[in-house]
Amino acid sequence: MTSFRAAAIQMRSGVDPERNAADLAEYVGDAVGKGAVYVQTPEMTGALQRDRKTLASVLKGEADDVIVRTASALAAKHGIHLHIGSTAIARDDGKIANRAFVFGPDGKMLTRYDKIHMFDVDLDNGESWRESAVYAPGADTVLIDLPFARLGLAICYDVRFPQLFRAQALAGASVISAPAAFTRQTGEAHWHVLQRARAIENGAFMISAAQGGVHEDGRETFGHSLIVAPWGEVLAEAAHADPAIIVADIDPALSAAARAKVPNLKNARPFGLIVENDGEKTRLDVAS
Repeated sequence: MTSFRAAAIQMRSGVDPERNAADLAEYVGDAVGKGAVYVQTPEMTGALQRDRKTLASVLKGEADDVIVRTASALAAKHGIHLHIGSTAIARDDGKIANRAFVFGPDGKMLTRYDKIHMFDVDLDNGESWRESAVYAPGADTVLIDLPFARLGLAICYDVRFPQLFRAQALAGASVISAPAAFTRQTGEAHWHVLQRARAIENGAFMISAAQGGVHEDGRETFGHSLIVAPWGEVLAEAAHADPAIIVADIDPALSAAARAKVPNLKNARPFGLIVENDGEKTRLDVAS
């Protein structure tokens, strides 16, 4: 594996996929101008629309989606690997997928990933979300071999489930990702520590492009796109919520070096869980 320059694009996607696709083209061109050969966009690149009926009315199937079509053309035009963090896709069964894509330098779609974990939460100040009411969850995590690294795909809320990234790391991923549309409230509390923790505990680069600012549908996202090294250093950050492009040089050998210094992936052992209640013990087997 060889060193490469990665870019994370911070966006403020609106409700119109066509307009967001035009913004995408501009941002990708700027990222390539900064020397990036791998470019990542945030969750819901195509549209942030919280009204379910309105969202459904603008959705297309994968073959007709404007973001898919634009991303394929941009990857081929610039000769890069383009990772669409996600966009909403109408499935053949009438449901909606929160789906990521990776395109190769010839414009070919290399892989896709549907977000597994649904953001069903009740936050402070009345903020509540039920992604499961809109989206169908995926079932499988995905790795893709790029010329310069094995990349693990995830989306936003997935970042709170470390077992997903552990499985990717054990399968050889030296770069992991969680492009996101984190709420401002959860981002202020948890974004940085979660991103750095996933990088450190897996000895992997973490690249997460983010949505940022107040969107047309009224939601507010945190921004602060990040690229983190396997030892936990923040290599690049958009330290705000405005649209931006961050870049960093990624050397996959540093992943192997971090794992050699602290070989927690190798040192993990199976263990049981004992629950004691009134002198009685119950033992449960759990994963390492």
